[in-house]
Amino acid sequence: MSQLAKFRATIDEFLATHPQSPLAPQQQSSFQGLAYFDGNAELQLTVDVERFPTGDTPVEMATSTGDMRMYRRWGQFRFTVDDTEAHLIVYSNDIGDELFLPFRDATNGAETYGAGRYLDNHRPGLKPMSDGRLLVDFNYAYNPYCAYSPAYSCPLPPRENWLKIPIRAGEKIFSH
Repeated sequence: MSQLAKFRATIDEFLATHPQSPLAPQQQSSFQGLAYFDGNAELQLTVDVERFPTGDTPVEMATSTGDMRMYRRWGQFRFTVDDTEAHLIVYSNDIGDELFLPFRDATNGAETYGAGRYLDNHRPGLKPMSDGRLLVDFNYAYNPYCAYSPAYSCPLPPRENWLKIPIRAGEKIFSH
C-alpha cells in the first residue's frame, strides 16, 4: 500500500471511529470512507517560493460562519497544470511555523466541496524543504470540517487563491 493510500485509510478510520471526528454519530455508523481522486503524480510538486516580508500586514480571512481569522502571507509560488500557469499564496500564523494553503479551483461545487479545500504542514501535502523550496502535493488536499458539519467555522479561501483550472487530486465532495 502506498503512503498516500495508508494516509487516506487513516483519515477514513479517524472519521468513522474517533470521538473528535467532525461526523455526527449517525454519520459515523454508516460511514464507508471518503471519495478521493486517484493519485496524480503530476500534482505532486516541488516549487520555488517567493517569500513575503515577515512584517507584512496581517490578512483577514472570512470563515464559513461569518467570523474573521487573521493570517500572514508567508509566500507564493507558481506552477503549471495541463499547460496552464497558476499561482497560489501560502499563509501562516504570526510565528510562521503553521503553514496553511486554502484554495478553490474549477472542481468546486461539482466534484469537490463548494467552498474550497486545504493543504497544511500538519499533513504530508505541504512541507518546507531545507533548500528553501516547498513540497506541494495536491493528492493530500482535504475538505475543511465545515464540509461535514455546519457546527464548524472554517476559513474560506481568499479570492487571490481562486484558481480557474481544475485540481483533480485529493478529497472529492462529501456525500452524506
